[in-house]
Amino acid sequence: MTPSEVIQFANDNDCQFIDFKFLDFVGIWQHFTTPIREFSEETFEEGIGFDGSSIRGWQPIHNSDMLIMPDPGTAKIDPFVEMTTLSLICNIIDPITREGYTRDPRFIAQKAEAYLKSTGIADTAYFGPEPECFVFDDVRYASTTNESFYSVDSVEGIWNTGREEFPNLGYKPRHKEGYFPCAPTDSMVNLRNEMMAVLQQNGLHIECGHHEVATGGQVEIDMRFDSLLQMGDNLQWFKYIIKNVAFRNGKTATFMPKPIFNDNGSGMHCHQSLWKDGKNLFAGDGYGGLSKMAMYYIGGIMKHAKALCAFTNPTTNSYKRLVPGYEAPVNLAYSNRNRSASLRIPVTNNEKAKRVEYRTPDASANGYLAFAAQLMAGLDGIENKIDPGQPLDKDIYGLSPEELEDIPTVASSLEDALVNLENDHDFLLKGDVFTEDVVEMWISYKREAEVDPVRMRPCPEEFALYFDC
Repeated sequence: MTPSEVIQFANDNDCQFIDFKFLDFVGIWQHFTTPIREFSEETFEEGIGFDGSSIRGWQPIHNSDMLIMPDPGTAKIDPFVEMTTLSLICNIIDPITREGYTRDPRFIAQKAEAYLKSTGIADTAYFGPEPECFVFDDVRYASTTNESFYSVDSVEGIWNTGREEFPNLGYKPRHKEGYFPCAPTDSMVNLRNEMMAVLQQNGLHIECGHHEVATGGQVEIDMRFDSLLQMGDNLQWFKYIIKNVAFRNGKTATFMPKPIFNDNGSGMHCHQSLWKDGKNLFAGDGYGGLSKMAMYYIGGIMKHAKALCAFTNPTTNSYKRLVPGYEAPVNLAYSNRNRSASLRIPVTNNEKAKRVEYRTPDASANGYLAFAAQLMAGLDGIENKIDPGQPLDKDIYGLSPEELEDIPTVASSLEDALVNLENDHDFLLKGDVFTEDVVEMWISYKREAEVDPVRMRPCPEEFALYFDC
């Protein structure tokens, strides 16, 4: 839509408010709302000022003034606000230079798409993430000087088979057996359907939804692939809708990768391909029906995987999921059909559907940054003809320690990922997509706000292990 069409759309829908949404550096949507009378076509030209020092990882207080610039192509009616409200996703602009703000994740995604076109390699990068989450009935946690605990609960959690529920009706999926029993074991059919209905009403193309492997309410709903920037926008709407539909049903949804011990964590497998002039450049006559370009793309992902983890698996909790020896995509190998490899080539006879699936990422990621970083790694592989080696068609989980020695792995912790990002980020700087400032701030913020607090705090398991030492 154009600005004038957005104004007309707001009037046609009798909107009373305008909600301006933008993403902070870490990956959480922020917003503020104005009455409709404060909204005009000039808003799209002049922007609206706000305090950038109050946003995580952004401006210092002595240089805090920033502008939001709404993107008219993102106009939607917010499905959760009682009074009809038009929602717009915004870009962040420097009020003096009127240029995009380097730490705005959406601007980084826009630059990644522009860089792709400038290379002449392709004109479109498609991404199809599969974000998984847990839906709980109760969550409690605290972390103080002398106390630290968490407790999550789900009516379908296997740990509740003996709970007095007046009556307890059983039908709770056992550990690792949540994929895909019918109701009543799958207790969330109606909730998922409501989520999918609202997602579709909001313009997202939904392909399917199902219970995932873990007990205790693990869910997966799949979106159809889209271009990098559009999928960044879609992922934000996806999380927002999932959380709010759960909330209005008296439940709570989390995209935290590993909220439950001893069962599967939540990932976000990322399907990706490059296209030019309407042709899928990943389709070919090589292994798995892929082109040489696709193989080089895989090589780039594998080469930079440890550094990529800083963006694709950006939380300390991410590495509770990425544990060697379990069903987690930690081994850097590629294979046709093989889901134990971190890079899978889905089986399809349709040339348009040929793609690479990177299985390591999780949905705690800032989608704009994670997609852009994967694209930059893949392009580096193409530009430098990085050979990914031979495919691994064996069950990696069944390999001996000797056989595993020669298979590289992803980062083992967030700190490991950040160290690798420090040492390996030149590929991100091409085309000024990421900047040194962005990389430095990401590393600094993650260490100070996340790695150090977790590293320094005693956890309950340490009391179980060491209190009597």
